[in-house]
Amino acid sequence: MNKLNLALFIGLLFASCISLLAGKIWISPLDISSNAEVSIIYQLRLPRTVLGIIIGTALGMAGAAMQGFLRNPLADPGLFGISSSAALGAILSLFLGLNGVWILPIFALLGAALGMGLLTLLAGRSGSLIIFTLAGLILSSLTGSLTALLISLAPNPFASSEIITWLMGAITDRSWGDVYFTAPLVAGGMICLLLSAKMLDALTLGQDVARSMGVNMTIVQYLLILGIGLSVGASVAVTGIIGFVGLVVPHLMRPLTDERPSNLLIPSAIAGAILIVLADSIIRIMPMVSELRLGIAMSLLGAPFFLGLLYHMRRKLA
Repeated sequence: MNKLNLALFIGLLFASCISLLAGKIWISPLDISSNAEVSIIYQLRLPRTVLGIIIGTALGMAGAAMQGFLRNPLADPGLFGISSSAALGAILSLFLGLNGVWILPIFALLGAALGMGLLTLLAGRSGSLIIFTLAGLILSSLTGSLTALLISLAPNPFASSEIITWLMGAITDRSWGDVYFTAPLVAGGMICLLLSAKMLDALTLGQDVARSMGVNMTIVQYLLILGIGLSVGASVAVTGIIGFVGLVVPHLMRPLTDERPSNLLIPSAIAGAILIVLADSIIRIMPMVSELRLGIAMSLLGAPFFLGLLYHMRRKLA
């Protein structure tokens, strides 16, 4: 595992270097001399790269934890409904015209917090995976409907366009302020997910066996709600919705590990960061008039992967 993590970390360093140099204006690593080039790297590309690393690690680890908890390889952090709750909060701020530098992320974070509270109430203290999954689906459906309602009631076409554009997800034009806002929240969420690692291992033997081994299902649920709420909620607050990372990355890493959830969390986090940073670098250099939104790019990548995964699982069951 240490060798895998080291290899992934080296890959992340390489991807980060590419991200700092790539763009409509390529910067040669041997010729970083002018103030303009230094300013482009430090003020524009470095915060964007760092934010991409933070978002990727959050989504990658959240996806691995979600799949380990539900013992379902098709599970995704969006299933909890926390990401859609955060998006609803952000959209409410845009709907009301309160789209200041800090106002939108704070609204999104409040939406994620409200979603976490509702999910806790809906799931109750039974510790049942079925009830927990249904609670997440109910929350996702509710917040999705409210989001559609706000879009349809937008006061003007500009507000509606702004909402839809934000929902597509991107790390374009992000600053160090977004990094400072997101980093501590994501770090707190990832700590919660790491604390649940051994309990997730026990759950691979079944819920009843895990309980007999002393695993408190309510504590696991609360750790996951808090962990995914903080990490995914903070990510959505500054970037919008970027899907499929939490679904794709654990599948790519699982064959390289012993498939225990505890040993999948960190590789998935690093690989998620690599995926986001590389994807963002590629869309920057694409010959397009306007830059492709990262959320759209990840959907174009993730949808075929998801279909291929379904086909593979169907063949195994046949």
